[in-house]
Amino acid sequence: MQAAVGFSVSVSVSVCCNSKCSINASSPHPPLFIPIPSNFNSAFSKPLIIHTHSPKSNSYVVRAQNNHHQDNDDGFYMRKSVELARKGLGYTSPNPLVGCVIVKHGNIVGQGFHPKPGQPHAEVFALRDAGDLSENATAYVSLEPCNHFGRTPPCTEALIKAKIKKVVIGMVDPNPIVASKGVDRLRDAGIEVVVGVEEELCKSLNEAYIHHMLTGKPLLTLRYSLSVNGNLLDSLGNGVTDSGGYYSRLLQEYDAVILSSSLFRENLSANPVPTSKEPGANQPIRIIMHKDSGSSNPIPLVINEVTDKAIIFTNCRTATTPEEAQQGIEIVSMDQINLDVILDYCNRQGLCSVLLDVRGNFSEYEDLVKEGIKKKYINKFVTEVLPVWNGCTKNDPLLPLKNLDQGVKVENLRPMASAQSVVIEGYLNFE
Repeated sequence: MQAAVGFSVSVSVSVCCNSKCSINASSPHPPLFIPIPSNFNSAFSKPLIIHTHSPKSNSYVVRAQNNHHQDNDDGFYMRKSVELARKGLGYTSPNPLVGCVIVKHGNIVGQGFHPKPGQPHAEVFALRDAGDLSENATAYVSLEPCNHFGRTPPCTEALIKAKIKKVVIGMVDPNPIVASKGVDRLRDAGIEVVVGVEEELCKSLNEAYIHHMLTGKPLLTLRYSLSVNGNLLDSLGNGVTDSGGYYSRLLQEYDAVILSSSLFRENLSANPVPTSKEPGANQPIRIIMHKDSGSSNPIPLVINEVTDKAIIFTNCRTATTPEEAQQGIEIVSMDQINLDVILDYCNRQGLCSVLLDVRGNFSEYEDLVKEGIKKKYINKFVTEVLPVWNGCTKNDPLLPLKNLDQGVKVENLRPMASAQSVVIEGYLNFE
């Protein structure tokens, strides 16, 4: 792939054909691209009874049968906490995904996850599930318990009140309001605290939240399709938009997706509004770029069924029409469409992750890609390589990447087979 995209590559490769494996009964297909430890699959050999698997329900616990684990392995229970956390996927922003498991005498007695902002945190649901069995038990939490009053009371106080004996934490919360304060409060209360169990897995779970906390901007991922001879394609592979396909799962994981209005202008039936087909998926906000070509170029009314989740950024002077206003589509007019404005909007909306989906008129993406490189906004890429051999694309928005003098290091490159395509994910490290 180096020749195709012009990167200076420094990679560590791990094949993750079933990355982010999930036991969620409502989502039989594994989410994308979390590094999986070699012993990960053994953690889920026990049969499960799912009592709830949607953030829309009133209870957020999962009960297990035959859940005694002889080795009393901290990693086993932390991986289970991560799986519980993923049940809130797409619903928790700007909050992180968090899961909690309560264990006593080698048995899981309580489980819970954080479903959405304003709802109790994972620890509270797990403690409710465990009831009196929480006393002298061990709590496994994928993210450090909070120690402050926000929309909900501190989880540290709930753990202390329940007389938990030990708390095992996957990672410290990067939020400065929380960072290490929860650990300190628990230790001051005489509770044994262990930090850093399955830390990399827990960080991968919340990479968008962590990036947002550390930089103040959403995690930005560039997605595009290539032919096998390295040319840009305006298409997706067979089956990738269906439930279980990589594109369907990608939309489930991102808070917003940036698209060009040219994608829908001519043939909406051939290019429908992107939606995740995963069961119970919360759809991303559609951010539509609409550029005035100087001729009659009306904004296409393409977001009929999701008017509460659409915004159009346009450089048209007279952009708003009665049709858009009636549909409730938000329109922002500006002299020049740029990433700074779009990402600032997403930040104000509490969105932690944005997918820049290169489809439609490629030339409309060129300025955004240039800006993303110059300001180091593009953090990741997802490349789908299709079984196609084609001619060179006239307008290539990836040309700024290919022509970089210093190149870009690609880290943590991960391939995944997807029907007839090959999907590659990596992280960009600008030096």
